[in-house]
Amino acid sequence: MIRIGVIGYGYWGPNLVRNFMEARDCDVQAICDTRPERLATAHARYPAAEVTADYREIMADPAIDAVAISTPVSTHFPLALEALMAGKHVWVEKPMTTTADEAQRLMDEADRRGLLLHVDHTFVYTGAVKKIRELVASGAVGRIYYYDSVRVNLGLFQRDVNVIWDLAVHDLSIMDHVLPVAPRAVSVTGVGHVAGSPEDVAYLTLFFDDSTIAHVHVNWLAPVKVRRTLIGGSNKMIVYDDLEPSEKIKVYDKGLRLGEEGESRYQLLVGYRSGDMWAPQIDMTEALLGEANHFADCIGRGVPTTTSGEAGLRVVRILEAASASMADRGRVIEFDVPEVKVPA
Repeated sequence: MIRIGVIGYGYWGPNLVRNFMEARDCDVQAICDTRPERLATAHARYPAAEVTADYREIMADPAIDAVAISTPVSTHFPLALEALMAGKHVWVEKPMTTTADEAQRLMDEADRRGLLLHVDHTFVYTGAVKKIRELVASGAVGRIYYYDSVRVNLGLFQRDVNVIWDLAVHDLSIMDHVLPVAPRAVSVTGVGHVAGSPEDVAYLTLFFDDSTIAHVHVNWLAPVKVRRTLIGGSNKMIVYDDLEPSEKIKVYDKGLRLGEEGESRYQLLVGYRSGDMWAPQIDMTEALLGEANHFADCIGRGVPTTTSGEAGLRVVRILEAASASMADRGRVIEFDVPEVKVPA
């Protein structure tokens, strides 16, 4: 049984506690939050769990095996580092840290102590994203031409991060998981419309070593909620709509058909192939529950999770470069992202 302490019972913390309580081989021993009303709510729902306003009590408790951190991004690094130094496995919310250097330090500390460092890239554990990865890895999609995503809604405004670190992190983690190659450069334009607040609209373009290109649009000021991704390949094209209740993925047998005219091999004809559409069956298990089970299983087996510190670091490196590009009005920023990925 993995005994867990959860730090932060605000927006996402209640979801973590609920799923840890339902997961195999997991038990929430303690819940921490600085707001008395949140602790009162947690105690009413989970009377068997201890509640505290002091996170240090969780760090010092020898009965707790792992700490889940669901707090503002700026606190992720110090809390995760303290938990690792206390000998706890760590589950940390996205994004992993505010800088790549901090992410690397956490990875080094976890490796030195033989502890698990897990980043909550929740969408990676959805049935839809698992199916997309399967389709891409099998070669059914063919060579990837583009990855195009829109993630917009009205709010929630964040105080300590801009819209890229809040929303685009989801798409970057999905892209990192499903594509066989990693981006090498990024160009970002964005702007803020509320005085004293960070950027609330942004457009990211990511470049790869080959002809693959990715584009991500994120927006806190949209009148509607949209969660849609298009992935175009040489054989198939995928539409992923997370707001669809059942057919979240649709696979289209559409694309280009290249041929040659007459005797000249240089006169290519470009035609279009239009075939069937099908919606594959996907696992509808709640992503967080599957992720919690995966976390506990990996601790038991002593192996990294699918979204380990390495995955968190790759995403933070892109976010860092994206922020630098946006601050310089879209200047292309190159970066190094290792392509070694943990098997799903």
